[in-house]
Amino acid sequence: ARAELGHRERGPDPAHAGEQANGTTGKRARVVVFWGPVGSPGRSLVALNYAVECALGDEDVVLLDADTYGASQAVQLGLLDEAAGIAQICRTVDSGRFDATKLERICAPVVIAGARMRVATGLPRASRWPELRPTALRRAVLALQEGCDTIVVDVAAPLELDEELSFDTAAPQRNGVTAAMLRVADEIYAVGAADSIGVPRLIRALEELHEVLGELEMKVVFNKVSAANVGASPRQALAETWERFGPEIPVAAYLPHDAAAVDAALLAGSALAEIAPHSGLRVAIAGLAGRRIRAKTPLLRRF
Repeated sequence: ARAELGHRERGPDPAHAGEQANGTTGKRARVVVFWGPVGSPGRSLVALNYAVECALGDEDVVLLDADTYGASQAVQLGLLDEAAGIAQICRTVDSGRFDATKLERICAPVVIAGARMRVATGLPRASRWPELRPTALRRAVLALQEGCDTIVVDVAAPLELDEELSFDTAAPQRNGVTAAMLRVADEIYAVGAADSIGVPRLIRALEELHEVLGELEMKVVFNKVSAANVGASPRQALAETWERFGPEIPVAAYLPHDAAAVDAALLAGSALAEIAPHSGLRVAIAGLAGRRIRAKTPLLRRF
């Protein structure tokens, strides 16, 4: 991804917007959270490309890497940021004087396929997780809602909130960030790998989420869908399996497995829209974001 020089100018924002997230501007961005079970189902990849598709649709997008175990958005975008934008955002909120504009300026501006968005890079080392306080990040998201159209949040899988059992006083909660973002979300996508291991993991993770956080409206995204993993007619097989064994949560998308396109995008530090714009995976993620993109039809060779 290419860093964008300078910052997009905006109109004046009310002072202390972070303290009045639903204040006088009348603008409120939607918050879209990508979560999923352990085992690398591809939630970070889907979150990044979903954010890019929203930006290509003329939305003002902020992508937050709030994974306290293995942040990867900076790596996917080829950004070298030891400072961790997400940690800087939390420190700024804790200082007490902040607004949407100030928080956006902390995020790294990037341009992908001609679309501009901002990215709050995650923690380069997982040991720094205490720097992300759930309350501070929640206040930041509420403030950012006044300055953009869409906030995409990439969170970690674990949900257990029993850290306080090991402390006599109030304890930091590593998984509290995920819980806080899921609670503040307008849309939640649970990303699961479409194979014999990924589907049961997703079902168990959704049961755990319900036990910890109660009822949350969400949709399922099956990633890495292929005949090799599921068998003939993989989409139909997954739909039937989900109807039989899964909870009553709708499936929003079946994303095809395209290792070549994903590897090329990672190697280039970019997104599918720029590296593999006609791949089936890019088309499917664009559809998830509400954009219609046609896959490139291979030319028939005459013999």
